[in-house]
Amino acid sequence: MRLLLIRHGQTPSNVAGILDTDEPGAPLTELGEQQAAAVPDAVDRWGVEAVRASTLQRAQHTAAPLAARLGVDVDVIDGLREIRAGDLEGLRDRASQRAYVDVAIAWGGPAGDLERRMPGGESGTEFFARYDAAVAEAVVGHEVVAVVSHGSAIRVWASARARNLDPQFVIDHDLDNTGVVVLEGDPEGGWEAVFWTGSPLGGERLADDDADDVTGEAADRVD
Repeated sequence: MRLLLIRHGQTPSNVAGILDTDEPGAPLTELGEQQAAAVPDAVDRWGVEAVRASTLQRAQHTAAPLAARLGVDVDVIDGLREIRAGDLEGLRDRASQRAYVDVAIAWGGPAGDLERRMPGGESGTEFFARYDAAVAEAVVGHEVVAVVSHGSAIRVWASARARNLDPQFVIDHDLDNTGVVVLEGDPEGGWEAVFWTGSPLGGERLADDDADDVTGEAADRVD
């Protein structure tokens, strides 16, 4: 079974560095729409059969071109949403961004501090329970599934569930908008990461080096 975890396209909140995790969330920017349009060609080689997305509109709008290409619906799964920012929601100062990232990093890896709670938000235990259930639901009935989700959620979940990912690798390698992590395996037997590209699907021409986001960009194959 193959699972593609794709970060959504760029939003105004990404550009401004705003912590934006509640529904419905910001829409895509013009660049975000271009990034979404590039997804179908970029993932064609992976043989995607089904498309899932979180409840936030940016994820659904990013998934739409791929679903249209395949002639399928975008199935919305609540548990695929971003890590809730809690009391930090809507803030953009560096201290708030750092507080959010610090909690997310603390959850990552097999020895993560799962009892630590996002200020006013969910704990690591709660995050993994809903994301694990969402992934299990997403892959039912298909061998290759594309999931459009969110940068922090993808990185934290992959760092704990892909047995061949060193937590430091995940810390060092962010996901730009429409960056993708490809895993193989299944929910029962576990997952291995086979590909990680932090750059936008469709190439660096779709990157925005001026964005003031809490994530950056990288590109690496996982060996």
